[in-house]
Amino acid sequence: MITSTEAELFELYFWPTPNGYKVSILLEELEVPYRLIPVNITAGDQHAPDFIDRFANEKIPGLIHHHSAESLPRTIFESGAILLYLADWFGRFLPESVENRWRCLQWLFWQVGGLGPMAGQSHHFNQYATEKIAYAIDRYQRECLKHYQILERQLQKTSFLAGDYSIADIAVLGWVFRHERHRVVLEHFPAVEAWYAGLMNREAVKRGFETGADLIPLGNFNTTEAREKLF
Repeated sequence: MITSTEAELFELYFWPTPNGYKVSILLEELEVPYRLIPVNITAGDQHAPDFIDRFANEKIPGLIHHHSAESLPRTIFESGAILLYLADWFGRFLPESVENRWRCLQWLFWQVGGLGPMAGQSHHFNQYATEKIAYAIDRYQRECLKHYQILERQLQKTSFLAGDYSIADIAVLGWVFRHERHRVVLEHFPAVEAWYAGLMNREAVKRGFETGADLIPLGNFNTTEAREKLF
């Protein structure tokens, strides 16, 4: 649900990446208006001084919440923190029970600290690295597969990661969406495959992944400039 009016409450600084999609999906699930602000990471927009002034980590996504006419906007960086902020603000997609809430947070941090970095490195050394380093390719491929095995074990026991559908599922989905680039065959993980298929049929998830589709042709990760800005 993207709008370009001045009455927007949320500004999403975005590029179509796994971490970017995590936030666009949640905003679509929440059905709140937001303004999409493209940040071309292949051109180095994330290193511009005005961007760094807002988002100290120099990464997308970033969120600015104009939450009150009497208060300064609230600025949030790091995708996991943004998901938690939005879920907490709206009281949705974050379990109410103490047990499931902590289960949700564990899986959220598991994605942020485990699946995302390992899958990202597997993707990088398989697809973008100019030098094919066998050790790095093998190490991160094995680590990536190990994380899918962990996910498979959990989803064999539960339909979602933390009771009901939550920000934990949304966080992990953003990365499983790239499973082919990680050289992961979902058929080898049947519980993950079923979970993935179910989530991909949600209308809000479809809209979240369609966000910024027109930006994809504008980002070339294989140019010398892009490598200098990203890697």
